[in-house]
Formats: sequence, C-alpha cells, structure tokens
Amino acid sequence: MADAENRIPQNHPPTTISIDAMGGDNGVKAVIGGMEKSARIHPDLNFIVHGKEAEIKRCLRRKPGLASICEIRNCEDVITMEDKPSAALRGGKKSSMWGSIATLKSGKAQAAVSCGNTGALMAMSTIQLRKAPGVNRPAIAILWPSTNKQKYNILLDAGADIKADPQDLLKYAIMGASYARNGLALRQPRVGLLNVGTEEFKGRIELQDAAKLIGTVATSSDFQFVGFVEGSDIPSDRVDIIVTDGFTGNIALKTAEGTARQVSDLLKAAFTHTLLSRLGALFAFTSLRRLRNRIDPRKVNGGVFLGLNGTVVKSHGGADATGVAAAIKLAYDLAQNDFAEKLSARVASGLAASKDVLSNNEEAST
Repeated sequence: MADAENRIPQNHPPTTISIDAMGGDNGVKAVIGGMEKSARIHPDLNFIVHGKEAEIKRCLRRKPGLASICEIRNCEDVITMEDKPSAALRGGKKSSMWGSIATLKSGKAQAAVSCGNTGALMAMSTIQLRKAPGVNRPAIAILWPSTNKQKYNILLDAGADIKADPQDLLKYAIMGASYARNGLALRQPRVGLLNVGTEEFKGRIELQDAAKLIGTVATSSDFQFVGFVEGSDIPSDRVDIIVTDGFTGNIALKTAEGTARQVSDLLKAAFTHTLLSRLGALFAFTSLRRLRNRIDPRKVNGGVFLGLNGTVVKSHGGADATGVAAAIKLAYDLAQNDFAEKLSARVASGLAASKDVLSNNEEAST
C-alpha cells in the first residue's frame, strides 16, 4: 500500500471514517482487516481508530501503509454486548464507542462505524449527535437481498425503537427514500408500508392513518407509494423500501437470518449425504458459489442510523474483515454524498408538505 500522500488524488480531500475498534465478536483483528480491504479500494480514505492502543498497534505492525493513514485514540473502556444502554451511557464516556461518535460530532470525521452493542450505540449516537429536526424516533435501515435490479431493498426500522406512530412511519418513508437515492442511486424509489395484507382496509388504524400520510407527500418527496405490502414482498421487485416499526422489522430480520442459516445447513447436509450427492455437488459447485456470493450477508453488512445529525453505520457484531469492509464502504458512500445533511432537508420538506396537504384537506371538508 502506498504512502497516504501518494494515495490521495489531487484536489480531492480525504474522507475520514471514525472507527470503534472494540466490541465486535471477532476482535480488533477483524476491524483492522476490514479497514485494510477498504483502503485498497478507496485511495482517499483516512481513519481515526478508537480502542486499546496496544492491541491496535499490534494489528497494524505489519501494515505500514494502513498505519500511515490511521490516527489512534486510546480508549481502555469497552462496551460489551451484554451492557444495557442505560448503563453504557452512565459509565461509558471513556469507551471506544463513545469516542468514535464524539469524533464524528466534532466534525473531524464524516461518518462512524461500530460493530458493538446496537442499543448502546443508538443511545450514545442520539445523546451526542441529537435527532434531526422533526424526527421523533430514529430508525435503523438495512439492506435486504431482493430480485430488484439494484439487488437490494431497504427495510426500516430494523430495531431502533419498538414503537412507531403514523407520523413516525411517515418520517421513515421520507428517510428511507433519501437513503435509497444516495445509497442505491434510485431516482424515484418505491415505498411500501408493511401490513398483514395489501387491501386498503387491512391492518390497525395506525397503519391506515400512516398510509394516508405517506400518500400525501409521495409526489412532493420524489418517491412512489405503492401502498401496503406483505412479508413476502420484502425480497421482491414490487417495492424498493419497506417501512415498518422496529418491533416487526427486527423480528423479520432475525427470522430471515435464521431461515438462511437453516437453508444453508440443509443444503450442506443434502450435498454430503451420499457419495452420489457429493458428486452432484462437484458439478453444481459453480452455481452454488454464485448463489453463496449473491446472498452472502457479509457483503450487505451495515445498518444505517437514520434521523440523526450525523452518519453512523452499525456493523453486525459477528462481522469478519469482509463484513467490516462492507460497513465501511457504506459509510464512505454516504459521506461522499453529504447524506446526513440531505436527509435532514428531505425530512423538513416532507413534513411541510404533509402539513400543507392535511390543512388543505381540512379546509375542503369544512
């Protein structure tokens, strides 16, 4: 890897990502490996790395090129997966997680990435960065493999908050559409509201009200509202963004992860059951590898915290170097597009449009 001065293109300022190097299941080594993969692809990346300095330096010892673009900030405290968010807030201000968000808040980095405790990361991010104007509940947006031409759909909320009223769901739709434009390059994404059926009369009254609100701002916010969608539509090409509350979204996500593991185990058992099946596996090797690469969760690793004054990407706690690199790439892409600022502007204009439409409807009804 070349020296930092030779790697950064002329007239192109570097993009700095703040990294929480601790807290992941696979340790500092996986995080450093992901940073190295990312730096090879993006020559304008710099890192500010938070964690135990001795461990980080040990991992960087044989990576002089990567070390040259890293600033290490020693943090002896680590937030574990078992720590409650409230306890992390009270006693975690010297932790690597807190430090990574503080660096983003200070403006010295354009995005932050952490593999740590989701609840603690959301709590720390919300306290330090604050919610964007008009946002009551931030959301976690994830990429979901789909049959769409962009290969992925966006689902939110995936577990930031188990509650969501109609106004929250409206904001999720606006934020999801902004993410789709900046993260997936979709000019006019299609938004669907997750329900128990696609018929207009289905679902709770809160979903009925949310559908009306989302429909009022769709045109002015540059997205299409396709109405209600079902669970089977999440990986389909009918929709680009699936909006739901965090309770439902997180259950859907964990169910999909468990099903994927089960299918993988069943396929492995089937192809190793007999000598003939092993022979069949050899003939199907190329197709199976293509399928594995297509649905590899490591390559879509990273949930984006939407609705905050800053870009925070939560990597899966069990991510390896490939998974961490995917999360860093997502953070890099969003930072390049000034995503947080654009999202705040979209939310503000969307809320103004919804108020105008609702006000006009009330006047017409009277």
